[in-house]
Amino acid sequence: MTRFCVPALAALALVAPALTHAQESDVELAKKLSNPVANLISVPFQFNYDCCFGPSDGGRYTLNVQPVIPVSLNENWNLIIRTIVPIIYQERVSPDAGSAGGLGDTTQSFFFSPKATPNGVTWAIGPAFLWPTGEEELGSKKWGAGPTALILKQQGATIYGVLVNHIWSYADLGSNNHQKVNATFVQPFLSWTSPTATTVSINSEATYNWQSDQWSIPINMSLSHLYKFGNQRVSLGGAVRVYLARDAVGGGGPEWGARFIATFLYPK
Repeated sequence: MTRFCVPALAALALVAPALTHAQESDVELAKKLSNPVANLISVPFQFNYDCCFGPSDGGRYTLNVQPVIPVSLNENWNLIIRTIVPIIYQERVSPDAGSAGGLGDTTQSFFFSPKATPNGVTWAIGPAFLWPTGEEELGSKKWGAGPTALILKQQGATIYGVLVNHIWSYADLGSNNHQKVNATFVQPFLSWTSPTATTVSINSEATYNWQSDQWSIPINMSLSHLYKFGNQRVSLGGAVRVYLARDAVGGGGPEWGARFIATFLYPK
């Protein structure tokens, strides 16, 4: 019996560190997903449903394709390119609206961030651009730009911080029938990642429309887990949200929503 147990224990001793290392690697990758400017190539597909616009209880389906590509500029600085391309279908979101589908406006941010993170603090700053890729009923038909910034702190399994941007429109695409863009976006976030690579988070994606003096303030509560399919790591998760404030322009914003997200990771 001893002759069989000793090799088995020896093999287990060799395999255990590898298992532990893989588990720790997945946990660290899961934590990086909570960092909007992490040095990690990722491609999230974020499907959203928002319900109960205005008196007709209209709905909107949005698939956000959100690739994040970090570029090493030198030994001290990274450039993180974050792009959000929305594909939208909506119906009865305002009293005089029917249904519409297609692309929405693309938002692209360029974050310059130092590689050093003293005391777990990461910060980034750069420009954000609004590209008028949206269909007539779904986009602003405006070219826009403005500043964006982020600061966060990681304390063990917990990450918290805030991302902000402000975009002004500076030119029209075609007709001038659409409202000017003058909006501030604020995204505070808090997340905790377990030793099994499961992440619980809460955030807001608040927008203040300076043209209408209206807030839209959703609160998202999310749960996700990092999986491995062959050599591909994928984070799968879901969220529910409620709106504390709704932009009433167009007949009234949504009351609640849900989200499913699949994020494909490409560690270096």
